[in-house]
Amino acid sequence: MLIAGVLSMCAALASAAFGARSLSHNRAVDATQLALRAMAPTQFAAAVMLAAGGVVALAASPPTALVLLIVCVAGAFGTLATGSCQSARFAVRQQAASPGCGGHCAVCSQSCG
Repeated sequence: MLIAGVLSMCAALASAAFGARSLSHNRAVDATQLALRAMAPTQFAAAVMLAAGGVVALAASPPTALVLLIVCVAGAFGTLATGSCQSARFAVRQQAASPGCGGHCAVCSQSCG
């Protein structure tokens, strides 16, 4: 269980690093940047779950540790999957709601390229 605990702790550290990286994105109006930024809380939640699984794997008896480690890892993956799905839905809704070209070029102030 020592190897599983250390791997879980390393995965927790990596998830927290990706969450911090997601938060470092600037607050742009781009839907992709907003979706990446919205993933940060789920990445931090997954990091906490993985860290808890790692601590349990290192401290508890092997049969108990195995069950709890599986639960923590499954919870972390489920949290990331749900967060990714919600973030993708948010990005799609933002892109669909953004005003596009209406075809009235004589009164338009946008540069279309």
